[in-house]
Amino acid sequence: MASSKSDVLRILCLHGYRQNGQTFRERTGAFRKLTKKHAELVFITAPNIVPPAKGSEDGESPHSDERGWWFSHEDDSYSAQDVSECCKGCDESVEMVKRSILEQGPFDGILGFSQGACLLSLICCLRERDPDLFNFNFAIFIAGFKSRCIPHESFYETLVTVPTLHVFGDTDKVIPKEMSEALLPCYKEPVILQHPGGHFIPASSQQKQVYLQFLDKMAAIKS
Repeated sequence: MASSKSDVLRILCLHGYRQNGQTFRERTGAFRKLTKKHAELVFITAPNIVPPAKGSEDGESPHSDERGWWFSHEDDSYSAQDVSECCKGCDESVEMVKRSILEQGPFDGILGFSQGACLLSLICCLRERDPDLFNFNFAIFIAGFKSRCIPHESFYETLVTVPTLHVFGDTDKVIPKEMSEALLPCYKEPVILQHPGGHFIPASSQQKQVYLQFLDKMAAIKS
């Protein structure tokens, strides 16, 4: 049966480090095709401009409009593995997501990839503490991980009860699966989709059933 417009879930999408809303949208083509009858994806761009660099966390080519949700070092660089006192630009990003929900919402859920998924982990904790701050009903983490910025440590003391789907790859070299697994205990009943690939959004027939089951369940809750 075809989905009616009211059944389609609106999902706000948070890109990875050294990406932006447009490049992330381009990289989700297979996922968008797979979920098009179930979800409308809305992409936004982080406020922090990343300085040009030869290498990158999320594989962007140099000289493009590269953005980040925050920096873990004062020289405007970021490493997911580094423990740091610095989280420069994070507050601005949290406010931007809050503003996007107010101005472009309502959204049923939020999807985050890599650093965007890390930001989403913080937003889920804020929502748990005060549901009026962020109005959404589920979260999808792809290559997610706990922030290692020391000011964020207290966020993970909050058990998140919003429904979540966690997607991570066995051969991810950017965010090793152990980092994604370490995030799971922060959630009451996480749904897990583990795949054999690396740092990308898997969208083969093997993963399709898990995605659609999760989205159908979220649509049922919505209705």
